[in-house]
Amino acid sequence: MGAAVIAVCSDGEHAFSKPVRERITLLAGLGVEGDAHLGVTVQHRSRVAQDPTQPNLRQVHLIHSELFTELDAAGFRVHPGDLGENVTTSGVDLLGLPVGTLLHLGAEAVVEITGLRNPCRQIDGFSDGLLKQVVGRDAQGEIVRKAGVMGVVRTGGAVHPGDEIRVVLPVGPHRPLERV
Repeated sequence: MGAAVIAVCSDGEHAFSKPVRERITLLAGLGVEGDAHLGVTVQHRSRVAQDPTQPNLRQVHLIHSELFTELDAAGFRVHPGDLGENVTTSGVDLLGLPVGTLLHLGAEAVVEITGLRNPCRQIDGFSDGLLKQVVGRDAQGEIVRKAGVMGVVRTGGAVHPGDEIRVVLPVGPHRPLERV
């Protein structure tokens, strides 16, 4: 199987986890229709408190399902939507993509990757010790964030489980992902 959407999730409330849906609709320049993070400007509560006029670079949260397999091996049971993502993927190295990568999700929707999700302590409220599994350090002491990527909607459209994902890299030189 090639790169594909495994699950789609949304929630109109600022809850940690999001329920799995049959489909979500992405709205250009805004995010996921009906989701608490929908908007041109930041919607994440801590960022709104800092500066509510900041552009919303976190309209869509994507996580690779391969992370769930890794977490399962470490004794953590995590399923689509549990970590608050909107789109769960398979077959795409999300964390290895450069800034500006376009992900074509299904027939119409396009999401531009803006950066890495920076998980907070709330993740330990979901499962004690999980934060250490998704944020750590590599051999050189650099922080490694594994809790997915964030993006903005460039072209709207419906996204369903089973939809193909097509990756279009930006023209180089490529910039590695940083937290957003």
